[in-house]
Amino acid sequence: MTTLQQLLPGAAAFAQPETPLRRSTRVLKPARTPAGSVLALTLTALLGLSAAEVVCALVGRPLRWLPLERAIALAGRTTWWEISFVALVVAVAGTVMLGLAVLPGRTRLVPVETGDPLIVIGITRSGLRRTVRAVAQAVDGVGHARVRLRKRTIEVTVVTGPESSGAMLRQVGTAVGDRLAGLGALCAGEVVVRLRRRGL
Repeated sequence: MTTLQQLLPGAAAFAQPETPLRRSTRVLKPARTPAGSVLALTLTALLGLSAAEVVCALVGRPLRWLPLERAIALAGRTTWWEISFVALVVAVAGTVMLGLAVLPGRTRLVPVETGDPLIVIGITRSGLRRTVRAVAQAVDGVGHARVRLRKRTIEVTVVTGPESSGAMLRQVGTAVGDRLAGLGALCAGEVVVRLRRRGL
């Protein structure tokens, strides 16, 4: 309980407990540290080099690492509207890069439920697809299965012979549901099974 919740007894009623799915998704989201570090180092090197070149040129001993004379000549030929447009493009690109650096990336793992709330485990999306496909293909009469992980559903398309019936859909759905429950996958969605008959 936080200090605010201790001071305000009614505040505890409004505090929503964090669900295992929400906690796992938050923890498993990758940070953008490598991309941010590369961008920060690149910008620091370029801006430091530009500042050193300008200061040395003002002193009278240009470094000549950057084509400063050509940049000044180009700036003298451009109009105010062209400079404003370039500045706007740079500002928008900087805002997008800041947003990408601040916001975490999309998780590539599907959270798995554990008994300990301090442990967070995830399974790769491709691993979950392979597992569900293997379970669906193990059902009698299924020749091939394809699995798609949607945001709210797991879509399983099974290819069977022309004599298959709707009971096979229930068997595949039950087998996949049991396997997901055994894994403890917190994918928070329903299993949708589609049937495609071979030869029709």
